[in-house]
Amino acid sequence: SILLLQETGRKVARIPALESAYLAASILAEFGSEEQKAAYLPKMASGELILTAALAEVGVQDPKRPKTRAEVRDGGWALSGEFTNVPFVEEAMRVLVPARLGDGAALFLVDPTAEGVTLLPQRGTNGAALSLLRLDNVRVEMAARVATEPANGEAGSAVVSRYIDLAMVGMCALEYGIADEALRMTAGYASERKQFHVPIGAFQAVKQRLGDAYIDCQAMEVSLLRAAFLLSQGRDATREIFAAKYWAALGGARVLAAAQHIHGGMGFDRDYPLHRYFLQSKHLELSLGGASASLSRLGAAIAERGFQPS
Repeated sequence: SILLLQETGRKVARIPALESAYLAASILAEFGSEEQKAAYLPKMASGELILTAALAEVGVQDPKRPKTRAEVRDGGWALSGEFTNVPFVEEAMRVLVPARLGDGAALFLVDPTAEGVTLLPQRGTNGAALSLLRLDNVRVEMAARVATEPANGEAGSAVVSRYIDLAMVGMCALEYGIADEALRMTAGYASERKQFHVPIGAFQAVKQRLGDAYIDCQAMEVSLLRAAFLLSQGRDATREIFAAKYWAALGGARVLAAAQHIHGGMGFDRDYPLHRYFLQSKHLELSLGGASASLSRLGAAIAERGFQPS
């Protein structure tokens, strides 16, 4: 899945690889009931339907502690809350929505066409169509809760935590693919573009900028793979995920800025693809917290648990 997302980033493809093929599929495969798996996974695999994910809640800094409310009502659940920047919601059959449930949290599958759901159009930094998802006492069936009876004993809050962790690692994979491909394009351009009868890549300042970008890409990849490995093993990856998100946000911003600068005017030509990489990188950089927010969370995690190897 991580390799799929990296390649999606390299092509800056606007497809629901993160939300549906990776995040929703992973969550349902791990925590979903047998009925949920049978209803969604085969059709998701064949491309007949997609799911999407609500991640950024309005007015919430920690996405693992949702403000959206879920209450038992009339033999089902009633959800009220608001999420911003939800992609593919008009094409999706269901939206994964985290909500507060008592002292914990839970994850629900919500029909975006249900009564009480309001969709307001938004436009992302990358130009993609997004939606503000507003839930006003939206009723869902009792079986719409993911992990109603988790076989491994995970509480609902742990499911939401896993959901956010997977999303952050997936974003890091996309960001790395974008940055690595932008660096490849820039190195090729610097080898062909000539000034004073020599390729601009021969100039020391350009070499240094490309070298710094390469180091950033390596840091992004190493931190991503470490976080993804720990997550795949079911081990605590809190610090590693924040470190990966920090490098994805900081490194991605620096690599794409260097790519734009070295390309000069060509980088701003909309007939040339680099601008798509820059805008998509900026969109991901700020999703679920930028570099400063991620570094702050990393520091808090180290202060709380101490710095010991995972």
